[in-house]
Amino acid sequence: MKVDFAPLHTPFHRRLQTAAVLQWVYSFLALAPTCIVLFFYLLFTRFWLISVLYSIWWFFDYDTPARGGRRVPYLCGLKVWEYMRDYFPIKLVKTTDLDPRHNYVLGFHPHGVLVAGAFTNFCTYATGLRQLFPGLTTYLLMLPLWFRAPFFRDYIMCAGLIPSDKESASYPLHRNKGGHAVAIAVGGAPEALDAHPGTFNVLLAKKKGFIKMAMEHGAHLVPVFSFGENEVFDQVDNSRGTWLRWTQEHLQSIMGISLPLFHARGIFQYSFGLMPYRKPIHTIVGRPIRVEKNEKPTAEQLDGLHQLYMDELSNLFEEHKGNYGVDKDTHLNFV
Repeated sequence: MKVDFAPLHTPFHRRLQTAAVLQWVYSFLALAPTCIVLFFYLLFTRFWLISVLYSIWWFFDYDTPARGGRRVPYLCGLKVWEYMRDYFPIKLVKTTDLDPRHNYVLGFHPHGVLVAGAFTNFCTYATGLRQLFPGLTTYLLMLPLWFRAPFFRDYIMCAGLIPSDKESASYPLHRNKGGHAVAIAVGGAPEALDAHPGTFNVLLAKKKGFIKMAMEHGAHLVPVFSFGENEVFDQVDNSRGTWLRWTQEHLQSIMGISLPLFHARGIFQYSFGLMPYRKPIHTIVGRPIRVEKNEKPTAEQLDGLHQLYMDELSNLFEEHKGNYGVDKDTHLNFV
């Protein structure tokens, strides 16, 4: 295989963009295991006290992820995230105002392989979140598993990430003053297995938990579609019914995380590697669906709001797809 190396005269700012994305990919794929190994390694060195003191801290701080986490605005505004934004580039597109007197549940679609759009738009300030939606604080949901990794849990909480269990996801929505938005990659880990370029499969047909949560708290629902999310990585063919897909789905049911076999480009060459392609991502925030508080919705009420949400998401896709190179005959496929 011929390797297509990056030119030596690549501008320095593009090198910085690559470095920014490299640290993000490493954080997503390997930082948690690294932190776990470091924690136990330190116990057998002269620095053992670090792990012991951290364990004490962890004991008293254990419930913090379920209580809104611990966002550090300074870290969310670092220059490194602007370099990451410009690597693809990623853009947050507003279609209407979101009144900060209300709380919201943002349904993010599609998940993609590494949810690059959701992280950059809702965990950093690089794409202008605070200017586009003043008074709104966003929380991105992540698998609870990752909040059990020492050191790593503190790092991800700095960006406004909180666990995706019901208790943690509901906590920001309890605040009656409004101005809080929980962002959920609704399709979750299983949808990552469908993240192939040129596909628009949305795992939503049976996903009603986030709808029920919105109803219980009276939080308005906002459909969000991220054009280009599936384009930044290639994935080994794993069509439904193949042995690979069967294996991936069974491992996902056991471990809670999916294992898409993805690839794209490298750091210094464009032929292979785990770095995403430089392809644009446009995240469109749709119009809010007004939701009245109903702590015990009936099945019919839940189904009705769920169908309305799917219709609004489909309308959002149809309204904007022409702006981002999607063929007019292509439609969302609800799975």
